[in-house]
Amino acid sequence: MAQEEGRSLSEARSRVGVLHGITDLGDKLHFYKRWAPDYDQLQARGFLQLHGVDGSPEMLEQARARGFYQRLSLCILGQEPLPSSEGTFDAVLIVGALSDGQVPCSAIPELLRVTKPGGLVCLTTRTNPSNLRYQEALEATLDGLERAGAWQRLVAWPVDRWELATSELEVGPGTSDSDGFISGIVYLYRKQDVAQVEGVRPSSQPPADL
Repeated sequence: MAQEEGRSLSEARSRVGVLHGITDLGDKLHFYKRWAPDYDQLQARGFLQLHGVDGSPEMLEQARARGFYQRLSLCILGQEPLPSSEGTFDAVLIVGALSDGQVPCSAIPELLRVTKPGGLVCLTTRTNPSNLRYQEALEATLDGLERAGAWQRLVAWPVDRWELATSELEVGPGTSDSDGFISGIVYLYRKQDVAQVEGVRPSSQPPADL
């Protein structure tokens, strides 16, 4: 994840919000294409090898056409291991897939496995009513790994306007606004190579460059 110099977080949120209002597939792919220059910022920050996985061959073809990734693999998270050795990556991100009916919580240790000691793992999920049971299970998984000394939570950042609701079942008091946006949360962890010291509390603020 990288932030283009001079671009505010509020502007990024606005662009993501617009994306969720697009229903036509062709228009959505065009919207993604406009973000292509942002990937250059990853290389500027030293992330020179980008590997991606997806459970859909069609989405992998779309990603391959962009030319950003050095490697793309078909993998259904939670059903099969990631096609990488232990301790491969400096940073692992999973955004928009951790929710009820998508990637199960059982996939989290696999994300941690392929992360280097000292590397970062970024995860997101929705906090609206239809996803609360999944979020509780996710939190239990995340906390269990932290108690075991596997990683340290750096950030637990609630986001009020995370994405647009797609049905009435997703909205509820305190989790949506008048514009139809539902809430979410961003987690950031650092993988440990020694047992985590007890008593470390998560920050409620995003890091400066998130």
